Amino acid sequence: MNIGISTFVWVSPFSTASFDILRKAKDIGYDVIEIAVEDRELIDWAVLRKTCREMDLSVTVSGAFGMDRDISNELPEIRANGLSYIIDCLEIASELESPLFGGPLYSAVGKTRLVPERQKQQERQWCLDNLYQAVQRAEALGVTLALEPLNRFETDMVNTVDQAIALVDEVGSAQLKILLDTFHSNIEEKNIPASIIKLGSRLAHIQANENDRGTPGTGHLDWVGICDALQTIGYQGSLVIETFGAPSKELARAASIWRPLAASADELAEEGFAFLKKTFTA
Repeated sequence: MNIGISTFVWVSPFSTASFDILRKAKDIGYDVIEIAVEDRELIDWAVLRKTCREMDLSVTVSGAFGMDRDISNELPEIRANGLSYIIDCLEIASELESPLFGGPLYSAVGKTRLVPERQKQQERQWCLDNLYQAVQRAEALGVTLALEPLNRFETDMVNTVDQAIALVDEVGSAQLKILLDTFHSNIEEKNIPASIIKLGSRLAHIQANENDRGTPGTGHLDWVGICDALQTIGYQGSLVIETFGAPSKELARAASIWRPLAASADELAEEGFAFLKKTFTA
């Protein structure tokens, strides 16, 4: 399995001025850099593609779903903006030769409310309506949309693997699969290896994060069980560390990041890589 790291580990938002991160990741030994698209206008995409190719660094693309990018919002203009953002990111993923674009496609991070069942079903339908449109573009580009369940403190729509499977199966496209973030799964799943087995071929991407979003291998996750489960289903995707070394105010609030998660981003990147390399590729 290829091992990757998100630009979120070092900076938010990622920009052309942050391209030194690419060299850091490559020098540590990472195979993959995950580009978090917060503001596409900050990034020179042609230069990014050229630089990654020259470094032999593969790319995956992830999203940043603020309140104005919510495809299940009651306001049609916000739903339209969310769909436009997803399609833009699919185009970016295609240009960068990323196999996927992943994230909580269905809603905004930090949108947590107890709402009546009728409203919940209406929001789910708005989500489905937009996902149907998004997968059409994903199918045309040959890029996979990877839908990520988030924990209950970050969304009220899709928290569990079962909820993600129900939504993905209802859309019914081979280009819509599931991204599993082990940090969120540690909160919402009773058994992470069992949830991986349940996902099977629906699993497109793993964000390999510790239970506290700190350095992988320093917490209580069952990494050996996770590795065994991935081998059981024949997983061929990447393992990407995604945590937040310098979150923006909006991101910190949405993900409840109030303290440093490691002594430094560089230390987390180096020690996390060593652990994942030893555990998953030995």
